[in-house]
Formats: sequence, C-alpha cells, structure tokens
Amino acid sequence: MTGAQDARPGRDVRVVVVGAGFSGIGAAVRLRQEGFDDLVVLEKARDVGGTWRDNTYPGCACDVPATLYSYSFAPGPGWSRLFAGQREIHGYLRATAERYGVGEVLRCGVRVLRARWDRASARWQLDTTDGPYRAAVLVLATGPWHRPRLPDLPGLGGFAGPVFHTARWDHGVDLTGRRVAVVGTGASAVQVVPEIQERTAALHIFQRTAHWILPKPDLPLPRPLDRLRRTPGGHRALRAAQYGLQEAFGFAFRHPWLVRPVQAGARAHLRLAVRDRGLRRALTPDYALGCRRLLTSSTYYAALARPHVHLHPTAVTAVRADRLVGADGSQVRADVIVLATGFHIGDLPLARQVRGADGRTLHQVWNDGPEAYLGTSVSGFPNLFLLLGPNVHTGNTSAITVVEAQLAHLTAALTHLGRSGRAVLDVRPAVQAAYNAAVQKALRTTVYNSGGCSSYYFSPSGRNAFIWPWSTGRLVRRLNRFDPAAYTWYGRAGELRAPVR
Repeated sequence: MTGAQDARPGRDVRVVVVGAGFSGIGAAVRLRQEGFDDLVVLEKARDVGGTWRDNTYPGCACDVPATLYSYSFAPGPGWSRLFAGQREIHGYLRATAERYGVGEVLRCGVRVLRARWDRASARWQLDTTDGPYRAAVLVLATGPWHRPRLPDLPGLGGFAGPVFHTARWDHGVDLTGRRVAVVGTGASAVQVVPEIQERTAALHIFQRTAHWILPKPDLPLPRPLDRLRRTPGGHRALRAAQYGLQEAFGFAFRHPWLVRPVQAGARAHLRLAVRDRGLRRALTPDYALGCRRLLTSSTYYAALARPHVHLHPTAVTAVRADRLVGADGSQVRADVIVLATGFHIGDLPLARQVRGADGRTLHQVWNDGPEAYLGTSVSGFPNLFLLLGPNVHTGNTSAITVVEAQLAHLTAALTHLGRSGRAVLDVRPAVQAAYNAAVQKALRTTVYNSGGCSSYYFSPSGRNAFIWPWSTGRLVRRLNRFDPAAYTWYGRAGELRAPVR
C-alpha cells in the first residue's frame, strides 16, 4: 500500500498523524471510528509498515506470539506460525490499512521537517517536503525502533567491503563463501546469525555484552489453535491466554527473586546447546535475567557451535582496511560487515524538530531524558500526543496492547476537548512531575533497575526512561481513565487566553 498519492487531503486539518507503522495505522483507524475524519497521516517512506517495512534481514520475526501481536479489532487473516515473520506482519499491516480505508487519508513520501506550536492560531505549523500543513492536534507515531544506531568506529568508512546495518539489509550482497563479521549480539543478531551462517566461509560475531536467551517455540500454528482462533470468541480467548503468559514474566521482572527459576531455565538452555565450556562461559551474562531485553531463540546457540562460526567476546574498537580490531587486541579479517547495533531508542524521532509553546524543542526539554505524562502528553506541548512514548514499555508483552490503550486515551481527550468548547489542552507540569516521580520510585525495585546491568532503557543521565514499572493491565486502566483535571484547558474559537496552571 503506497498511499493515496492522487487524493490530496486538506493541508489545514484537525489532526496530523506522523508515521504509518502499527501506531500510525492504528491511530488513523481509531480516530475515524470515533468520528474524527478530518485528519491526515504523513509517512516519509513510500509504503506503510514502519519497522516491519524497514527490517528485511534474514530471519526477521517477532518475539511476541502472533495472535497477541496484532490489533484487537483486526484479527490476523491466518498466521502461519506461532511467531510471525517480517513478511507476514508487513502484509498484515498493509491489508489492515486497506481494509479500514487508511489510504484515503494517507500521504506517503512526505517527510516532516519541522513542527512548531503557534499560540496565536492554536495550531501546529508543520513544514514538510510536501509543503506546509496546519493541525489543531499533532500525533507522533514514529516509534522507538526507527533510526539505526551506527557505531562510531575509526576506519569503518574505509572498510574494503560492504558494510550495512541489519535494518538496512543489502540484499544485493551475496554472503556465500565470504568471511562475514557481525557486530552486536542483540535481538536482530540472534535471528540473523542462524540464517546466514551456512552460506559463509567464516562468520565472526563480536559480542560486547552477553544476553540471556530462552528457547523460542517457533513452530507452524497447530491446526487446533488455528481453528479455535477462527471461532467466535476464540481469537479473544487465545489473546487472553497469551496475554496472561506474557504478564507472568512481567510479574517476575517486578519481583526479582522470582526471576531465578527463569534464569535457571535459560542456563539449562545454554548448557544443552553449547558443550564447549569456554564458549558457554563467554555466553553467560553477569547480570539478572530481565535487566536487559530478554531474547528468544532455539537456533542461535547451535549456530555458534558450528566450527566456522567464531564468537569474539569483545567490543570492536576500530576497522583497518579489511580487519576488525577488538578491544582485547584481537584482529579478524572480513569481506562483509553486518552491524547489528540496534536503534536510537531513547532519541525520539523529530524530538529536535518539534517546538512547543515556549519555543524549545522536545530534545531541549528532555535534556535529562524523555519524560511524559502516561507516556502520551508532554507539558508545554499543547495538543501533542505521543504513541509509544517514554515509560510505557513493559518489557514483557505486546506493544500493540499499549498503543491501543493510548489511542483510547487520545480519542477521549479529543472528545472532551470538543465537548468543552475549548481549543487547547496541555498537561499540568505538577501532574507530569508527580506521575514521573512515582514511576521512577517504583522502578527502583524492579529487575530493570536493580539487575546489575546497563541497557538502552536508561537515558545518558542514568534515568530509566523506557519501562513501565507495573502491570500492563494497570497501564491500560490508567490510559482508559481519562482525567480532565490533569490538564489545563484554554482558548475558544477566535479567542485565546493565557493558560492558568
């Protein structure tokens, strides 16, 4: 689905949604269902799909069960596996956008360059590659898994062969019979390494930090489950069961002593798959399970045990011609470098381009790390809503559950705004501050903060700006319970007054 390029939505609209991944498509569907038809979705790429459009590396798949990793209002058409792959998920998103007519309000190939709140008109003024847009409400649905993190390695630009990030996989490069170096051992690496190892003459993996890995039952969807999924209520029952299983992990992460049995299972998985004691020692983390993102794979360890696959438990410090230099002084020759180095998780796309009521950007306001009220509203940025913003990620369940709850909060806010006769809402600074203080206090005793590791959950200042410290159910209830008293309301049509906080 490439968008309605011939249909030109209005440039002065009620709502502008930026991004057409899971969050943006969901926003378009939910807003239109609630009667907010005066909107436009701006997507910089030529197709919808977000991270599932961009990540096409071999083995790319979701680590959340497919039935749960989908919209509650749009059951999948028939997932082929318990854990869906990239092509199926991207196809599902395109089909859902088509089914709900998102193309009618979608503008693909349009990049937002700047956005600023104009007090006089009570509008967001957007500069885009398609010209200016004005909107009463701005929804940022750009997501955290968006901008690849490229390591600053001396000499990388002068490497003799191809270099590419997993999120920008170069399918024109044939890895057959070549020496390949993979930098990083996170979520994408554990998927791509088993897929490419058989083709390579030698595969070198540079591991800066070991990860806990649980086996992944990546199997074709059993027929009984598929039939149940297609029966009335069956889809909801399966989602509920999978939700409960994922929440059990979340409960353990909030009570670190309960992590020990799961960690013992991860140790057993490693011990059964890797017989070499030295390799097993290098693959064993020195922190509590759950402190960093928990990975799942039933093939990664087996791939590392192959004779032509070599794990280097060291960071890469430099590249010299056709060699990678490790922090331990080791040097490895390679023909191709694959960067499995993740994303700029804590650096929200457009944070440097979005200016609020006082002229400061989100990036400037967030100099201590991203912060928002319920991960959705930021004080000083009127009528702005974030999807998958700070501290709404649970670390254990589907992000789609969170997105749908945020969309319920968004539509409730816009409905209240319409009924109030006011033009603007802005979360109160004291409310946002008190909420975030409670979040940070609750995080102290979770495995995310106390597990003895560093991770992308933390901002440079050391504050956990990513994780929600309580159950997903509590987050959903908080988002569904819209509280008008948390906001300042001001301005009427043609008449704006200064807000009283």
